Amino acid sequence: MTLEEAKRFSLDVMRSADHAFVSTIDEEGLPQTRVMFNLRNEEQFASLRAVFAEHEDDLLIYLGTNTSSEKVDQIRANPAMCVCFSVADKFHSIMLAGRAEIVEEQEVKESLWQSNWTMYYPGGPTDPDYTVVRLAPRKGKGWAGSEAVSFKLGR
Repeated sequence: MTLEEAKRFSLDVMRSADHAFVSTIDEEGLPQTRVMFNLRNEEQFASLRAVFAEHEDDLLIYLGTNTSSEKVDQIRANPAMCVCFSVADKFHSIMLAGRAEIVEEQEVKESLWQSNWTMYYPGGPTDPDYTVVRLAPRKGKGWAGSEAVSFKLGR
């Protein structure tokens, strides 16, 4: 599979996977994985298509989370992170890995904001406990039915 084919495959999986499985590294150096909203899922988050339209080539990932969460502390201590997307009935998956960063730009936070998130962040997109994590993947690995997928991105 060429790099361009691998990117197209990755986008297809990202756009249709129900959830994102996010792994960070804890203070003991052990991985910690949790399930999160997949903001790239075009059915669940149709309003975000425009946000991701300019990131088809770089496979950028955004995740909304609590500033007070353990994962934010872990990213600050060690930014190594991976996100896995899976479409189980097709036996398709892609894991994207790189260095995560906490987004400070309010316009990015507002561009991702979903009105039903007030149950998590009553103060809306300016709630101090609402933050965004950004991952610009450096590499990807996965499975496309009967074919392994592996690639590196130029970062």
